[in-house]
Amino acid sequence: MSVEQHHRHAGHKSLKVGVLTASDTRSPETDESGRLIRKMLAAAGHRVEYYEVLPDDPARIRAALLDKLAQLDAIIVNGGTGISARDSTIEAVRTLLDKELEGFGELFRYLSYQEIGPAAILSRALAGVAMGKIVVSLPGAPEACRLAMEKLLIPELAHMAHLLKL
Repeated sequence: MSVEQHHRHAGHKSLKVGVLTASDTRSPETDESGRLIRKMLAAAGHRVEYYEVLPDDPARIRAALLDKLAQLDAIIVNGGTGISARDSTIEAVRTLLDKELEGFGELFRYLSYQEIGPAAILSRALAGVAMGKIVVSLPGAPEACRLAMEKLLIPELAHMAHLLKL
């Protein structure tokens, strides 16, 4: 079956999605990336049924993901994907994944490189499957979130959900 046939078969299912911002400095009022992700999901016909801003603390991020995944089809985390000492979102997310979609991070960094140059290598963005659900971890920069949502996630979320039978 071709990619186009897969997409047609998947339809345009409205998913129940959560958005989690991992940041020591942002609040719901100042979380531009979380607001952008929620807006783009809604515009694509998905329902954002969970939103939270948490400190970049692996235990708290992991606990929130475990708590919310059962009620959602997907969770998109933003923030904490860099290389500073406090950037620990990837460590929290990766431990929960049953399957990692390596191509997501590779393609995101490639697309990012086209926009920002070699600084793209500093992103550890990833996506995968945990508990049968879609989990994505994006950088916290609004432009990085826009890029990932526009070029990768919005076009593929319904297809991913179809493959996972969500």
